[in-house]
Amino acid sequence: MRRGLRHPGLVGTHQERAGDAARLAAELRAAVAGDVDFSVTARALTTMDASNYRRVPVGTVAPRDADDVAAVLEVCRAHGTPVVARGAGTSIGGQATGTGVVLDFTRHMARLVSLDPEGRTAVVGPGLVLDRLREAARPYGLTFGPDPSTHSRCTLGGMIGNNACGAHSVAWGTTADNVRSLNVVTYRGERLTLGRAGREGPGGPEGVAASGAVGSTLAGSGASGASGAPAGLLDLVGGHLSLLRTGYPPGLPRRISGYALDALLPERGVDVARSFCGSEGTFGVLTEATVRLVPLPAEPVLVVLGYADESAAAEAAAGLLPYGPLTVEGMAADLVRGAAGLPRGAAWLFCEVDGEGAARALVRAADAVDSTVVRDPAGQRALWRIREDAAGTATRSRDGTEAWPGWEDCAVPPARLGAYLREFRALLAEFGLHGVPYGHFGDGCVHVRIDFDLWTDKGVGDFRRFSEAVADLVVAHGGSLSGEHGDGQARAELLPRMYGKELVGLFGAVKDVWDPDGGLNPGMLVRPRPLDEGLRFAGLPLVGLGREAARCVGVAKCRVAGPSSGPGVMCPSYRATGEEKHSTRGRARLLHEMALGEVVTDGWRSEEVREALDLCLSCKGCRSDCPVGVDMAAYKAEFLDRHYAGPLGFLRRPRSHWTMGRLPHWLDVFGRGLNAGMRLPFAARLAGVTPERAMPRVADRTFTSWFAERASVRTAALTLWPDTFTDHLAPEVGRAAVRVLEAAGLGVALPQGRVCCGLTYVSTGQLGAARRVMRRTLDVMAGGAEGAAGPTGPVVVLEPSCAATLRTDLPELLPDDPRAARLAASVRTFAEALETLAPDWEPPRLDRPVTGQTHCHQHAVLGDAADRRLRTRAGLTGDLAGGCCGLAGNFGFEPGHYEVSVACAEDQLLPALRGAAPEATVLADGFSCRTQMGDLAGVRGRHLAEVLAEAVDEGETGS
Repeated sequence: MRRGLRHPGLVGTHQERAGDAARLAAELRAAVAGDVDFSVTARALTTMDASNYRRVPVGTVAPRDADDVAAVLEVCRAHGTPVVARGAGTSIGGQATGTGVVLDFTRHMARLVSLDPEGRTAVVGPGLVLDRLREAARPYGLTFGPDPSTHSRCTLGGMIGNNACGAHSVAWGTTADNVRSLNVVTYRGERLTLGRAGREGPGGPEGVAASGAVGSTLAGSGASGASGAPAGLLDLVGGHLSLLRTGYPPGLPRRISGYALDALLPERGVDVARSFCGSEGTFGVLTEATVRLVPLPAEPVLVVLGYADESAAAEAAAGLLPYGPLTVEGMAADLVRGAAGLPRGAAWLFCEVDGEGAARALVRAADAVDSTVVRDPAGQRALWRIREDAAGTATRSRDGTEAWPGWEDCAVPPARLGAYLREFRALLAEFGLHGVPYGHFGDGCVHVRIDFDLWTDKGVGDFRRFSEAVADLVVAHGGSLSGEHGDGQARAELLPRMYGKELVGLFGAVKDVWDPDGGLNPGMLVRPRPLDEGLRFAGLPLVGLGREAARCVGVAKCRVAGPSSGPGVMCPSYRATGEEKHSTRGRARLLHEMALGEVVTDGWRSEEVREALDLCLSCKGCRSDCPVGVDMAAYKAEFLDRHYAGPLGFLRRPRSHWTMGRLPHWLDVFGRGLNAGMRLPFAARLAGVTPERAMPRVADRTFTSWFAERASVRTAALTLWPDTFTDHLAPEVGRAAVRVLEAAGLGVALPQGRVCCGLTYVSTGQLGAARRVMRRTLDVMAGGAEGAAGPTGPVVVLEPSCAATLRTDLPELLPDDPRAARLAASVRTFAEALETLAPDWEPPRLDRPVTGQTHCHQHAVLGDAADRRLRTRAGLTGDLAGGCCGLAGNFGFEPGHYEVSVACAEDQLLPALRGAAPEATVLADGFSCRTQMGDLAGVRGRHLAEVLAEAVDEGETGS
């Protein structure tokens, strides 16, 4: 570290480091009102951002206000400990990681301080999420212009630190273009309000220089006082005006690399606030910002233009700018992967314009193969979601290989983009690499994830050589190494190739003026660590759960809550608690650290990991909503299985694992006797059930016994799966399904023996028992013959969680048994069966509104398109709530989960029920969903089969 900087994470023995850290934590707790957390969990959660890099901090602080920030800096300076400011932790260059104290601004400093609609400004805290600002400004017809794809979770402080941009930068510029003033605290505790000294000179650079006023404009006390510059900054810049005027590449709307020292030129108004943007927390710590707001388009229209290939789209982009588009976003077919609603072509430009006239003019000028004009807001959102998820979806190639950041967001002059992309693709081929370019074509900015081998020494060497080669390519085209995400560690080492040694040397001198102790985010942007040092994959096993968890690239789509969270499922526990450790990313980070063994040191026995996974509802939402398909439900099952493995491990398991986790067994053994048992004193406690819940009542008669006594009416066309919940707890659903299927002309059979998908065993991490149950089930379905072909027709499963288990967990847990894959492929939902097996059947018309819940497993694994179509044909109008009901099988019954269970229901389900029309039919195909509705809202939800069966019976009675 520079200038004698030391901190507990780098020097001394383990005992000395631990002692230093304890003293530092104690002093911070005494000095600040915010949260000081030096725990294993806190450190593990902040070792990484959305980059390829990993640095282990000594601890974290969530300050409450600017005074707290100043106090943290004072204590850390006394200890020689560096400080890193962090928003949502989605930086892609590694600049949101550090080895000292990490400041988390999202917990307490996330206020919208004020909003001035007339002045079109807002005052914000550094931890305010962008979408919260946009939601507050929208009623006034205003918005904040820069809109990165992470707008639902990125913070204003992080955007200022990286000078973030987004899709609308062709119209509204970068974050730096939309900042008015900044309140910051330096590492030495100086509080500054940064602004702008004056306006641009009328004569431009030459006129100002010729006037002889350069020295007075920059170094005069008036300029420094107005701009808030630290002492010595303007004098230093005043001695290098020629270098600043000639050292930056021209014609680059997305020049984010390096320090924006040219903003301090007199002809540019000596704008210190602007020069601070993009400094990546290396100058000072932001405590408040005044930002500009812009008018929303009155009539936003999305024009999607199709082109023959990526180069054609790139070459067309610059020519569209004179027509005033608000966005010109480009992507090719290898990223879109068959998304619906796109015009013909192999590459597309997404151009938002204001008004029908602008849309028509743009289409006429585009010279595209095909075009689509989307006026419907819902249709626009669906298409934009493709673009917003690209940072994650681009990490997974069609063949299943993984791609990573590392050369993420270079920018060239827009007119050079087509030529640059052709040479870039050739360079990829030369290195045997693959990537999917996409991004802000109107600004010449390209994002790409590349399938680097970051696990082996050879692969890391190739990563370095490619990075150096592509840096030279970008510079040859007059471009910037970073066009949006900043340099961090990923590109800072390469800055001399872009700027030359003299200007990069000036960057270092300016850093020393702002931060002479080198205490703010050292190793970033100036005097950087090598780009191939500290990669997060180093030391990680090539196979296993840690390797799977490493798929999480940290874009934090799971860290979304509030009105902008939308109808998805992921991640219900984070939405309820707001705690990083309860997000999918947070849990993946803990598993990653468990596999490395440096921070989380007790492996599968880790209580930190167990605690974080305890509030995972196994909803599987991340399997579909996470852009890279992280499957935390599966990871949780494997962790719990190993956590409780070994001698006497079964004694450490919660009681609920033995009761609810083996519910199918107990229901088969005791049946209705469980009703009496649960009425005994202390029965709930002995069963591991929270006192706020009452166990569901077991039915007087099982569905299978009812079915066995009825006469078959026709030859079976399908097998109806008698899942545990339907068989023992809700047999009326099974009877209703038989009634409807037969009314549709379909014969129904049941398996010839007891079957179980193994869901409850999987969700409680009893994988050995789950496999045994699954194998017995496969024997039944195959008639007991090992090589039998399985069921002859579709297997219709009424309970969504069981259907999802059969489709995913079954083949994943028994990959070597071909019967598992065959059974998984045969599974159909109730609506899918009616649609495919009885396509001409017309359901009875009900013509009424509906409310209720789409099961989280249906959303994540099965899909509900067939259900929507069936409801439409039956005249059931309206949408069901998304999210997770919060009961989630055994989860909501377990001690310590009740409050979170209720909070999950309050996210989407309960508001939907309260807001429904009185005559609305309440639908919920999942038994847990129906139970939660009854417990918390006193509402009886019904399976779609029940509603249709009732109408079928009424129709026959009426006839």
